[in-house]
This record gives sequence, C-alpha cells and structure tokens, in this order.
Amino acid sequence: MRAVWFEGREAMMIDQRELPHRIAVVGFRGHEEVAEAIRNMTTRGAPSIGAAAAYGMCLAALNKKDLDDAARTIKAARPTANDLFYAVDRMLADLRNGIDPIKAADGYAQEIVDKCTRIGEYGNALIKDGDIIMTHCNAGALATVDVGTALAPIRKAWGDGKRIFVYASETRPRLQGMQLTAWELSQEGIPHSIIADGASGHFMRKGVNMIITGADRIVANGDFANKIGTYEKAVIAKELKIPFYVAAPVSTFDLSTKNGDDIEIEERSENEVTMIGNVRIAPAGSKALNPSFDVTPAKYVTGFITENGILKPNEIHRMRTK
Repeated sequence: MRAVWFEGREAMMIDQRELPHRIAVVGFRGHEEVAEAIRNMTTRGAPSIGAAAAYGMCLAALNKKDLDDAARTIKAARPTANDLFYAVDRMLADLRNGIDPIKAADGYAQEIVDKCTRIGEYGNALIKDGDIIMTHCNAGALATVDVGTALAPIRKAWGDGKRIFVYASETRPRLQGMQLTAWELSQEGIPHSIIADGASGHFMRKGVNMIITGADRIVANGDFANKIGTYEKAVIAKELKIPFYVAAPVSTFDLSTKNGDDIEIEERSENEVTMIGNVRIAPAGSKALNPSFDVTPAKYVTGFITENGILKPNEIHRMRTK
C-alpha cells in the first residue's frame, strides 16, 4: 500500500493522523478536498504532499475546473515544502500539453518512488555494518509515497544484512518521529528506540555514527528547512564531528531562493502544542508558539543524498546545468 494513490475517480491517502493505532484510508473527489487534506496533515512529508497535489490537479482537470484557480488553491495549503509547488507547476505544464490527467499524476507519483529507491542505494553506501544512525521527524514511505528519503538508506542497509540501530526522535509537536517513523521501523523489524527531542545531544555524545534527515525545501546556497528541531541536531553533530546527511529528491531543491532566510516558515495552531487530542495539557491562559520548521545553514551539512548522487552544499549549483 502506498501513502497516496489514485483509484477510480478518487485521490486515496493513508490518513496519517490515525497512525500508529490503525490504518485508515480516505478518498477525495475534488481538488479542494485534497488541498484541505494537505493542510490538516492527513498526508504529510514533502514528496507525499507533492503527489497529493498532483492528484488534486488531476481531479481539477477531470472535473473540468479552472486549472489556474485549482493551482492557487492547492499551493495555498502549506507554504514551506517545495515539492508542493513543483508538483502543481509540473501538472499544469503536462495538462496544458494534453497529457491524460491520471497518467500525468500517476507518472509523477511513480517518479518519486523511483527517485527514493535510488536515494536508498546511494545512501546505503555510506552506512557500515554496526552503525548507529539518528533521524528526525518522518522521512519514510508515508512521507514519500513509498520507500522513503531518510529511511530509504536505512531500509536498504537493513535489507542487505547490515546490523544497524536507529534513534528516532519523537519530533515535537506532532510526534511524527514517534508515531510514524517508529511505526515504519517496527513494520520492518529494524532495531530502534524512540528518544525525546531534548535527549538527542545526550545520545550523540554516547555514540552516533551519522544523522540522516529529510528536507522540505533546500535552497541555492545549501541551507534547508526541515521539521522543527533539525537545526539543533545539526549544530551538535558539527561540534561532535558526526556526519550530517540530508536525503531528498531534486524536486525538494528550490534554486530560485538564494538562502535560508528567505524560506517561509509555516506557523501552525498553538493547539498542537498546548493540547493532546482534546485534552489541554498547558496551563489555562498560557500561549504557545508553533513553527513547523526550522532552517539549518549549509555549513552544518555533510552532504545531500539525491537520486543523482551525493552532493556537497557547494555543489548544488551543478543541478542548474542538468
């Protein structure tokens, strides 16, 4: 089962809000519904958001809606992940070139899977037998249609018989590391432990061989946005001389943005911090700030693992000529 797919006349998604307790599948018949599913995090993870956006544009075309209006609606769902904008623009071009809507969207989703498979192969070459790896947020199959970005090398290494161990930080405020990454690792029997976000430095000092995260937007100078808490890990990793890798397809790179200061950081509801479910855990009257992402400067990145190989931050410009 993929995280996002098309069936009949519906865009289908695993409802990630229900995991890890149950697998629920939801379907949507209109692009407005798909935009809301992206907004409310029914589906999450930059590549899966991109695939959902592609299917949203597919539905707009099938329902004979104005494509420019549909594109604006879908792009407005979330502001940070570059794959969302990349997918909508790609679908607009394909649809205007007369490509069948379902064929175009299915092709986009399959490309993501193929790219993630290659990311796994390149990243696996970095992992040694016995390595202890730390990751943050969820960059597995749920976040990327299938296979994963940060989890792709881990899956490949485990499948090749390498004895590895993974620290999965809980990832505040939505607990995507605990609820999604740990669930995916459990499904494949990969040894792991969930750790509190604030315990990352402690465990890095005890011994971590590498850190691999995903990304939501990587800009021209190598700065990148990822789930809040990534920046702290990168700084500590630099201090402790632990390699820090970012796994992402080329669709996550935004070469039109010069540096991380220009990345729009999504601010979400304070209820995601002050409440668990319908239960308030914060004192009445206390406010909360809830940025979804932070920006990690390029100087903390050892390399970007892409479907085209591993790039150092100062090599990103090579993609301009491809």
